[in-house]
This record gives sequence, C-alpha cells and structure tokens, in this order.
Amino acid sequence: MICLSKELEISLAHDWLVGLRGGEWVLDRLAQLTGPTRLYTMVSDGRPLTDAIDACQILTSSLQRLPGATGRMRRWYLPLMPRAVSQMKVTNCDLLISTSSAFIKSIPLQEGTPHLCYCHSPARYLWEQTEEYGAGKGGRLRSMGLGLMGPRLRSWDKRTSSRVTKFLANSQHTAKRIERCYGRKAQVCYPPVRVDYFTPDFSVERQPWWLVVAALEPYKRTELVVEAARRAGFALKVAGSGSQFEQLKSQAPDNVEFLGRVSDQRLRELYRQAKGLIFPQLEDFGIIAVEAQATGCPVLAFGGGGALDIVTSQTGWLFEDPTAIDIARAVEAAADDPRDSEACVSNAQRFRPEVFDQSIAQAV
Repeated sequence: MICLSKELEISLAHDWLVGLRGGEWVLDRLAQLTGPTRLYTMVSDGRPLTDAIDACQILTSSLQRLPGATGRMRRWYLPLMPRAVSQMKVTNCDLLISTSSAFIKSIPLQEGTPHLCYCHSPARYLWEQTEEYGAGKGGRLRSMGLGLMGPRLRSWDKRTSSRVTKFLANSQHTAKRIERCYGRKAQVCYPPVRVDYFTPDFSVERQPWWLVVAALEPYKRTELVVEAARRAGFALKVAGSGSQFEQLKSQAPDNVEFLGRVSDQRLRELYRQAKGLIFPQLEDFGIIAVEAQATGCPVLAFGGGGALDIVTSQTGWLFEDPTAIDIARAVEAAADDPRDSEACVSNAQRFRPEVFDQSIAQAV
C-alpha cells in the first residue's frame, strides 16, 4: 500500500462519524494511506468504526456538545453547521484531505495550506433532492426549514467551496454536479470497493429471487421495488434498515421478505445467491452495485447517476423511469436477456482499492 505521509503532515476531515457506510469506507482507505493522523469532524458518536479510523485523533466541532447531535437530532442542527465548521481550527498541517457530502469541505485553513476534497456529492438536501428529504416523520417541518434557510445555506456552501484547492469526484455524475453547484472542475476518482471480500462462488446456484440492499429511507426508492414485486409477482428480499422499515414491511405482499440489517458475511451470501440486484435510486456512485458485481451478481439499475459509471451492457440492465411499472417491466424483460457472471466480476475490478490509491497519490 502507498504511504502518503512520509514527507507531508496530512490531516483528514469527514462530515460526521456516526456509522459505517460508503463514505466511511473511503475515509478508512485514506486513513490507511496516511497512517494515524488528526481527523476533524462535526460530530462523533464514539462507536468503533474501523481500525484505521479509530487510530486517528478525532477532533470535533461545537455541535458535539449539543443534545442529540450525534443521533437523529443531527439533521435539525443543519442551520448551525456552517458556523460550527467555520470555528474549527486545523493546526500543524501541510495538506488537508476531506471526504464530504455536506459542510466539512468548508473548514478554514491557514493561508497557503492546500485542501484536497473527495466530494461524494454537494449536499443533496440543499441542491436537488429537497422533496425526498422532506418525506417521512417530521418531513413537513424539515421542508419548511429548508425553504426558509436553503437560499442562505446554498450561498454559503458555494462561497466557501473556494476553500478547496482541488476537487475529486466519485463519479461523472458528481463531477457534473460539482461544476453546476460550485462552478468548479473535478477529477473523477472512483471510490475503493472491497472486491477482495465480495468475491464470487460459482459453485453456488443462483436462486429465483431478486435483491435490494439499501438504507430504508425515502430517497432510496425501495417502495417502488416493493410495489413492482406486488405487480409482477417476482420474489424479492430486502436487506437493510431505516426509517421506512416498519412501514414498508407492514404493507409488503407475501412475496417480499424483509431481512433487516445483515452482516457482511450474510450480505456476500445474498449477492452470490440472488438472481440480480435491483438498484432503483439515483446515487452519486453506488458501492453496493459494485459489491454485487464483484460476486458475479448482475444489476438492474435506474439509468442515471453513478450507475452509468458501473453497469455495462454485459453486466446488467438499465431502466429509464423510476416507477414501479417500469421496474416491473424491466424485471420481466431481464428474464429473457441474461447477463454473464464472469463479466460482472471482471467489470468490478475497475474499482479495486489499489486503483483508488494510485489516483489519490497522483492527486496529492
């Protein structure tokens, strides 16, 4: 593995440390590349994440002291985040590398200190998916708040993007959004995916059911796949938890099974067994889609966002409209148009961690 910190004092920054998802796996790889270092974040709930992240010196913002800021109350503190980030002090640093889909990219630095930002997305709830983030419990109040505060927050977000020296984007889709929101060019650097863990087992026979793996939140569009399964009658397993879990489970037909949160080992088994992964959401990248392909599992995805960087005509299918009817039709069409598992595995190798390491080293 490349070591980036032999000659430079490199610090890291990440929006918040409250779970282990795609953004945290990128942070984990960066922490491995830099070695234990200072890690700036708005809030941390203190739970262990990975060995490399946990070895860092974690420095939090003033939000850390507010009630519930490390839990579900965090989103309600959105108006306070710009001030909290702007008050953070980065010291003894030759280079800052941030990973951000919110505000940590705007952390101020001493004049002349370069800042490399790996941007998962400009804040979606500010710039695009405001309606979807207004869904669910408390959604109407959140929508009202975003309506009132949105213009000021977007202005601050765009203005302080100048604090970044160079942007890296996780997909072509994100690079275009960075240019649209911030007026900045971004180099595409695909995130590292654990393709050495999510491996195929061609001795395992694929089963006649489809799979969804997602946080069960409105913007993931899982309800569309459940409705498609109701309409078309195909068997579906849903792995994941979130605010929509109980609602979706209570309304699901008998051919849909909700598994809740599953371990990595169980997830690998599901990928190896599923007829295909259904990926209905508009994602900035889509690490789950790569994990599935690494096991030989084809992907049926909405034809937009990061899926266009991942799914090829040999490794999956794309549907045009994010509706239950379109998904149902795509599932039925896929039955007569199979994909090659070995092609899926080969395609996934483009997203190996070693490829990410080289791209980061070149950017540094």
